[in-house]
Amino acid sequence: MTRLSVNINKIATLRNSRGENNPDLIKVALDVEAFGAEGITVHPRPDERHIRYSDVRELMSVIKTEFNIEGNCREEKFIQLVLEVKPEQVTLVPDAEGQLTSDHGWDTLKHHDYLTEMISVFKNAGIRTSIFCNPDNQMVEGAARTGTDRIELYTASYAKQFKSNPASAIADFVTAAALAKNLGLGINAGHDLDMDNLNYLVQQIPYIDEVSIGHALVCDALYYGLENTIQLYKRQLTI
Repeated sequence: MTRLSVNINKIATLRNSRGENNPDLIKVALDVEAFGAEGITVHPRPDERHIRYSDVRELMSVIKTEFNIEGNCREEKFIQLVLEVKPEQVTLVPDAEGQLTSDHGWDTLKHHDYLTEMISVFKNAGIRTSIFCNPDNQMVEGAARTGTDRIELYTASYAKQFKSNPASAIADFVTAAALAKNLGLGINAGHDLDMDNLNYLVQQIPYIDEVSIGHALVCDALYYGLENTIQLYKRQLTI
């Protein structure tokens, strides 16, 4: 079954809004694990507007499930942090400085040499690598040539089209995922996934290894409670 990794950036945003430690990010992460999630995802940014670099260090010392750190590997501070804490997985995202949220995958052809170099750095440290990737066959093929272990399919376009035409929304993702699988890549997925569109995604691509979900899950938790929401999302991952 596809694993659920919960992105806790929004919890950190809420905490930071008051400058204190409520909610307690570390306790929330441990509760998320206890409630059934198979992983924790964070995406630290240079301005530390949500996840702080100190959070990453503290989380690594207590998390029992898989720890996935997303970020822009063009930031030297990010590279140093990942090599220091050595999470199970690093997901490379082509964010611009000050970007609100991730909004595109890598051009794996244009940035082939750079990505190959960075992936080698992380893999030599024993860290599994994943590249944020649009559902484009050329980009998937380019990703495979970098030596990455996995790709993370950027699912915003799927989520946007899902309500009006699910079959059309998923088509490019099915093709890209099949190609990635044939090339020996693991497949993650994330961005704008929620309880409405998640089950259809994994029905159509049942070999997705992991989904990373934050914003929608935290919003749902306001109504349903965190423990119940995690279980609801895990049910959506059951085919």
